[in-house]
Amino acid sequence: MADKDGDGWAECAQGHRHWGVHGASGLLAVHHDDLGTPYVLMQKRALWSHHGGTWGLPGGARDSHEDAVASALREAREEAALGAEHLRVQGVYRDDHGGWAFETVIAESAGLLAAVCANSESDELCWLPLPEVTDRVLHPGFAATWDQVQLAINPETVVLDVANIIGAQAEKGWWNDRQGAATRLLRSVAGMRLTHPTLAQWYPRLVAVVEGAAKGVPDIPGIQVVAATGSGDDAIVGVVKRARPWERTLVVTADRGLKERVSALGAETTGPKWLLSQLRG
Repeated sequence: MADKDGDGWAECAQGHRHWGVHGASGLLAVHHDDLGTPYVLMQKRALWSHHGGTWGLPGGARDSHEDAVASALREAREEAALGAEHLRVQGVYRDDHGGWAFETVIAESAGLLAAVCANSESDELCWLPLPEVTDRVLHPGFAATWDQVQLAINPETVVLDVANIIGAQAEKGWWNDRQGAATRLLRSVAGMRLTHPTLAQWYPRLVAVVEGAAKGVPDIPGIQVVAATGSGDDAIVGVVKRARPWERTLVVTADRGLKERVSALGAETTGPKWLLSQLRG
């Protein structure tokens, strides 16, 4: 394993020639302005490069020791001088050609970050409002997947009704140790990969609402724990109300009344079975 050991041409099962021995990845940085308009960072490829003169994403060949996220962030740093500290990775869209794949890493950007042509692979970099993306001459690979990728560019939050999920889990004796049961559940959730209808890898914000005897759960890396000061349902509604208008919020609960309350606010709902079946899998 060595840096740049992914450089080189590969042929996929469809008979196409692609750059990247181990596959390739690119960074789709997205920022929503105050009105909710999404802007995406686009790169005009240098004329000498493969499909030069077309618009796509900062990206390139993935090295053998990298996953898609590490590769895309490295390429964005090398080509656009973009630092990872102002980006939050939301997920990975995989375009699999059979034996070769391009993976689009979608990341929420804290702002319209300054991006410059840091090496010879870019002729121009700019933030484009979403409706203007297709006005450009697009890289064919980017154009082929754009309709699907743009379905997943909004930030997503999963809100867990912890008491309700634990009740559905039917763990023996959980009511005698509600804090312990909640801690075990959240540690399991933090270590799992949730499924998504579009993305191969999904990294939503996870918010867990706990109440009563479970409020003393310790900090769980990767999960924001909200301790309800009163009703757990009211705390969950409060989390949904604080979501930004363009953010997709999914509440995991079987409580019919709570489902009605959060649905009226624009949130989606699913039952504990959706989560528990993935934990068991």
